[in-house]
Amino acid sequence: MKQYLDLLKDIRDNGIWKDDRTGTWVRGLFGMQAKYDLRAGFPLVTTKKTFLRGIVVELIWLIRWETNIKYLVDRDVHIWDEWPFQNYLESNWLGKKFPKYSDSWHEEKKLFIEKIKSLSENDPFVVEYWDLWPVYWHQWRNFNWEWVDQLKNAIEQIKINPTNRRIIVSAWNPPQIDKMLLPPCHAFFQFNVDTTNNVLNLQLYQRSADMFLWVPFNIASYSTLLLLISKITWLTPWVFTHTLWDAHIYNNHIDQVNLQLSREPFPLPELKIKKDIKTLEDLEKLEWEDFELLNYKSHDRIVAPVAV
Repeated sequence: MKQYLDLLKDIRDNGIWKDDRTGTWVRGLFGMQAKYDLRAGFPLVTTKKTFLRGIVVELIWLIRWETNIKYLVDRDVHIWDEWPFQNYLESNWLGKKFPKYSDSWHEEKKLFIEKIKSLSENDPFVVEYWDLWPVYWHQWRNFNWEWVDQLKNAIEQIKINPTNRRIIVSAWNPPQIDKMLLPPCHAFFQFNVDTTNNVLNLQLYQRSADMFLWVPFNIASYSTLLLLISKITWLTPWVFTHTLWDAHIYNNHIDQVNLQLSREPFPLPELKIKKDIKTLEDLEKLEWEDFELLNYKSHDRIVAPVAV
């Protein structure tokens, strides 16, 4: 994961300080890129323990184009909790009673999550406050509410027209941006088939990149997606290219970044897909238990707050 660590160090040492939407301030650089060759191993960060189960469960959720986070909460994955919870507070004029990131805010969030767990997915409370519609994956599978299944179309093009330079899946839908609880950070991705070597490549364009907290997730998530799509298109997964428009480190992540950069990385692990998958429908039925992470050795986890 030297590529990721080099980007992190470059931003820490040479980034420009600026204000941001969250009011936290960031140090960032524009227009960065890294390439991860999956032949060298699965690109999971080893300089801190990375929550691969959450990453894989989230990816299956994306592929299933569910937009309500109850699917994640029921599987004890909480990487999306903060956005709908903060929306709930603001929608009910509770922002001042529970100031963002305060002890009372965290306690109220725990109670809120427990309430979601206790309710059915069709409960009006769950539907109203825990649905992120029409974010990323909704656009992947039902773009603009016009039943344009971009992911299905991409898989078909990989199989029947592999030299096509238009195998793109876009989450960025301008008419619906204002309706999204969080506009897409990873805006679109594109597949490339090397027909000479019978391999599949994937490039992600990410408009906004939280380098410490979320970029390790993004790298692992899209590398897993490349593994899955390669498997159902009978190709060998090759290179994941990660293009970052605004790559930044939040002001309250600097100490954590310094700690991470002081650590030596371990060899990369291997991610094995145990289940026989042949179709997009097979991907939708996957669970975390269908994956196996081999030879993963990492340093201890490093905790940092999410900027909402």
